Amino acid sequence: MSVKFESGQIIEGKVTGIQPYGAFVALDEEVQGLVHISEITHGYVKDINEHLSVGEEVKVKVLNVDEEKNKVSLSIRATEEAPKKPAGNPRNNSPKQQDNDTAGFNTLKDKLQEWIDQSKK
Repeated sequence: MSVKFESGQIIEGKVTGIQPYGAFVALDEEVQGLVHISEITHGYVKDINEHLSVGEEVKVKVLNVDEEKNKVSLSIRATEEAPKKPAGNPRNNSPKQQDNDTAGFNTLKDKLQEWIDQSKK
C-alpha cells in the first residue's frame, strides 16, 4: 500500500462488508479499511446492521495507517457531531428524598405486626 491516506483525513468510502466487530469500507480500488463497532456512531451499537448496509456510501475519518500490516483504521463517529449533553448536573436534578412517613412507606418493623394479624384472619 503506498501512502495515499494519512491520519486525520476525512474521505468518502463504500461499505463492502459487515462483521459483528465492525464494517469494512473501500477507500478506493485498492485500499480497504475497518471501522470498528465502537467507531460506528456515538453511543452503544448492538447490531451494526441497524446502522450500516453493504454498498452504502459513508464519510469516514482515517484514524491510523499501519503500512507494515497493511491496515487502515477508520471512524464514522469522528465525522459526526457529538450529541448534546443535558444541561445541569444530573445529581442536582434528582427528586428530593422524602421522609418515609410522607412518602407512604413504613419500615418492616412497623408493618410486621399488621401482616401477622392479617395472616391469622
